[in-house]
Amino acid sequence: MSDMVVHSGVLSPAALQAVRTAFTTHPQARIAIALSGGADSAMLALAAVAMAREASGAAQPIRAFHIHHGLFAAADRWADDVRALCAGLDLPLDVVHVEVARDTGRGIEAAAREARYAAFAQMAAAADIDTLWMAHHRDDQAETVLLRLLRGSGVAGMGGMAEHSHRQGLTLVRPWLNIERSVLREAATRFTEATGWVPVEDPSNADPAYTRAAVRTLLAPVLNARWPQWRGILARHARHMREANEILAEVAAEDLARIEPSPDGASVSLEAWRTLSPARQRQVLRHWLDRSGAPMPTDARLSELARQLRQLHSLGHDRQLRWQHGTFCIVCVRGRICIEKT
Repeated sequence: MSDMVVHSGVLSPAALQAVRTAFTTHPQARIAIALSGGADSAMLALAAVAMAREASGAAQPIRAFHIHHGLFAAADRWADDVRALCAGLDLPLDVVHVEVARDTGRGIEAAAREARYAAFAQMAAAADIDTLWMAHHRDDQAETVLLRLLRGSGVAGMGGMAEHSHRQGLTLVRPWLNIERSVLREAATRFTEATGWVPVEDPSNADPAYTRAAVRTLLAPVLNARWPQWRGILARHARHMREANEILAEVAAEDLARIEPSPDGASVSLEAWRTLSPARQRQVLRHWLDRSGAPMPTDARLSELARQLRQLHSLGHDRQLRWQHGTFCIVCVRGRICIEKT
């Protein structure tokens, strides 16, 4: 067994069991660990290597992916720290440098996230990996739900991060969404005491100039003092919202079938759409747009589209309707609501 793997006992039984369950749920997965070098991802790499050996009796082929963003002067040293950890775990490692666009207008955090996921997809394709494990935990989930609430996300967004999801051809697995950050940090401290390896400390995690760090440093202390259980409450709320979103998706799919979609899905009946309640009219439009590959509009934009559709001539003979949405356009022809790629 690799030198550092013998210290996997520093992890809590709950954390190890969550990783064990992730292995047994997808036994044929070709896995990579998203390894920043921070305490959380380092402990996930430790647990994954230990549980992979337990599951198969030998080292199951997993590897680690590290993204070098180049945003901080210490980034080179962080990559070296990750290499040292992976050497101790006998874990194959791929390191990729990315350029983070600073002129997208969406902020450096969003730009770094987009660059990171694009790099993960490229690395996975090159290494024949189909599943990426990420070390997000219950505290991350609570912060995500809170941020999405403040940004005005709908039911789908309020579901937070899913334990299993898909992005850019990869299955994303988050085994630790029910594990608290403090549990992982305590394990990392014990791991350092046993091995001398010290996790990376990304300064952006404590800099309130970054949105998520602002929640942790400015808002969380207030919530902790007044509502100590807020993280668990929001994580539970996320589970409820994911269930609600599944129900809404089922209703929307049934409604889409009722409004007489064309064989290619590019048009639906205006008259049939009008028989739905206003809320279900908007919901089925969201579902139809998503099925058509169109980006999701804001509530204001969607409500404006619904208003225009309700005001059309009863047979849909209104050639003035031209609702442009990115590279998609919605028109109405002979009583059919049509979506076109422009």
